[in-house]
Amino acid sequence: MLVALGFLMVITFMVLIMTKRMTPLLALIIVPTAFGLFAGAGFGLGDMIMDAIKSMSGTAALLMFAIMYFGLMIDVGLFDRLVAGIQKLVGNDPAKVIVGTALLTAVISLDGDGSTTFIVVTAALLPIYQRLGLSPVVLTCVAGLTNGTLNIVPWGGPTARAAAALGVEASDVFVPMLPSLGIALVVIGIFAWQMGIAERRRMQREHPELWGTSFGGGNLAGGQGGSGKGGKTRGGVSGSPIAVLEAVATKGDGTETATMDGTVLDPNRETLRPKLFFFNLALTVAIMVLLVVDVLPLSYLFMIGTAIALVVNFPKVSDQVKMIASHSSEIIAVVSMVLGAAVLTGVLSGTGMVDAMSQWLVTIIPDSLGQYMAVITGLISIPATFFMSNDAFYFGILPVLTEAGAHFGVPAVDMARASITGQPVHMQSPLVPAILLLVSLARVDLGDHHKKVLWRALVVSLVMLASGVLFGAIAMG
Repeated sequence: MLVALGFLMVITFMVLIMTKRMTPLLALIIVPTAFGLFAGAGFGLGDMIMDAIKSMSGTAALLMFAIMYFGLMIDVGLFDRLVAGIQKLVGNDPAKVIVGTALLTAVISLDGDGSTTFIVVTAALLPIYQRLGLSPVVLTCVAGLTNGTLNIVPWGGPTARAAAALGVEASDVFVPMLPSLGIALVVIGIFAWQMGIAERRRMQREHPELWGTSFGGGNLAGGQGGSGKGGKTRGGVSGSPIAVLEAVATKGDGTETATMDGTVLDPNRETLRPKLFFFNLALTVAIMVLLVVDVLPLSYLFMIGTAIALVVNFPKVSDQVKMIASHSSEIIAVVSMVLGAAVLTGVLSGTGMVDAMSQWLVTIIPDSLGQYMAVITGLISIPATFFMSNDAFYFGILPVLTEAGAHFGVPAVDMARASITGQPVHMQSPLVPAILLLVSLARVDLGDHHKKVLWRALVVSLVMLASGVLFGAIAMG
């Protein structure tokens, strides 16, 4: 009966949130409460859920202060110079522009918010793509890949959900995966460079009258692929490739410029603190170093960092209150989800459902495959998180797989690490609002985006999983 109730509860939860009949937060609270009462838990539900909340308090604190810290760093202008530097560095070389897209996306992705990242990246680089005639699908591909890969940071969604669902520390999930994350980013860099070279060749092929065959030393291409407009100039402008570039009519009138107006990097925002740039940079570097060496709990580390950042950048109490309030909506959305998950995990474990479900799975999984449960979970996460939400997978499926893995001696933290390797593919899902925002801003068809990005995302996910096994972060036998 417990097996049937457990699977029925998970299925009910998943159906309600996937059909949008209930928000994930409400489903996390209401569905397990109803099934727990039906299972006979009665007033014992309170103790089960409070025990689960206690185990998740560290993760909730980490999310709250990490989101606030990186939000503050964006507000005060820590990343503005980097964005401007990347724009200047990439110039008009297609390969550099596309690699720069990956770099910029990686930096802005540190705040854990995909929508913010895509707004900034498109505002900063889409005008450059338009001026050079680069395919905007390349922009969405590189940005989607990079953001999906960096979505595994501890204050991002999947790692926090995996840690909350399995009762492990987010830092224990993330830190051992750093080598895998680094390798995945290198693979993305290679993909970006290859796409940049392909764009160079396309423009050389389509506009040989302008660019010939060389892009070296600042000889750059222009023109809109396939438009037949690339050879037009204004006022008879001729001369160097750069001079011709300025006269090429692509989208608009060829005078498009990148602007941060109206975005979180608006150059006129009141929260800028240019005189404190080096202090904020040093503080952020110190936090990143302490994060890697793991000498303090991550939640406390970001608590201290946020407090110092607020006091130094905004000495007035009224300004501090205003800055905290400005990030409250993101914090409430994420932290409430983690605390809501305590109801589901508390009922699953407290009523014995998860034990019964895992025992059933153990009976149907061949012993020869049991030791590979972490790898199997990683492989399952790739299609599963594309076709369902992170909430459904991490709170509904992962705990059951993990309990089954425990019977074969696979640690829960290894299961959590394996489960986050599918995120590069997950981020491309039409179920993810941020990716819909990206393709909308770039005026790209989602189908065209998928044609270019999905196989690359699959490669990145498999590389993360394989390197996690190679470096011992994910158990294999």
